[in-house]
Amino acid sequence: MRCGHRPSYGAVVDLDLRLVRYFAAVAEHRHFGRAAAALHVAQPSLSRQIRSLEEQLGVVLFDRTPRGVDLTEAGAAFLPRARALLQSAAEAVAQARSAAEPTRITIGYIPGTIVTAAVRELRRRHPSADVRTRYLAWHEPREALLDHRVDAALLRLPAYTDGLSVTALYDEPRAVVLPSTHRLAGKDSLTLDDIADEPMPRLPGVDPAWASFWLADPRPDGRPAPDGPVLTSVEDKFELIASGEAVVIMPAGFAALRPDLTEVPLHGVAPCTVALATRPAEKGRLVSDFRAIARRYLNPTPSR
Repeated sequence: MRCGHRPSYGAVVDLDLRLVRYFAAVAEHRHFGRAAAALHVAQPSLSRQIRSLEEQLGVVLFDRTPRGVDLTEAGAAFLPRARALLQSAAEAVAQARSAAEPTRITIGYIPGTIVTAAVRELRRRHPSADVRTRYLAWHEPREALLDHRVDAALLRLPAYTDGLSVTALYDEPRAVVLPSTHRLAGKDSLTLDDIADEPMPRLPGVDPAWASFWLADPRPDGRPAPDGPVLTSVEDKFELIASGEAVVIMPAGFAALRPDLTEVPLHGVAPCTVALATRPAEKGRLVSDFRAIARRYLNPTPSR
């Protein structure tokens, strides 16, 4: 090779990472509507973007069906490479930011959790640090951590935490959320026997351990939890409960979100655990300090 000769990389295709991310979302949900909702984009726009990617690649990635979409052979071959590409891009951005901004941290939190006290203390201890917070949907913490959108995140166990470092923080009691007009509303407490025949909504595609925990399935006598309506999103369940179609087991405190719902403590079941998750290789001082602060400050009865 002559001195100064540049290496050849063959034919270069300028892939738009945004389109690759859209493709990965459709591949995960196997449905344009659900993928569009997860991405917070309009479904027609998402369809156009996928067609644009297919034209750019010169292949058809999905077979469209009345029920949704299936990956073609080309799409199935592209998917693992697409995921690796997105992961590599996220890591490249995170490493660049880490080099340029060594005092920056983003902390994720999920519905029903409050990180204010711990974030305030972290800022007090590191006044020059750029400490940010980011709201995450209940199922997002692991993905957000691996994509380097956040550096630490609260989640509720049991959750799929493969590839993460997890620190338990505190327990939350579980309660049954009911319509305020339900026959069981106003009780001091309930057991699983009290709701043995109450339908409970299902959410397809979730982690089986998570579903089993929140459905209390199977019940202590070995019977499965009663079937209920199928949800397209967790947020839909409040409307289903209010309309009398189902009851739900949730962490205590969520019924306060709507005046037409109430909750009754559920006895005889283990509480859920709120935990802090980080990437295992994350050794930065801000993350380490926040983990220690969270153990003290993110507790129902913290010491001050």
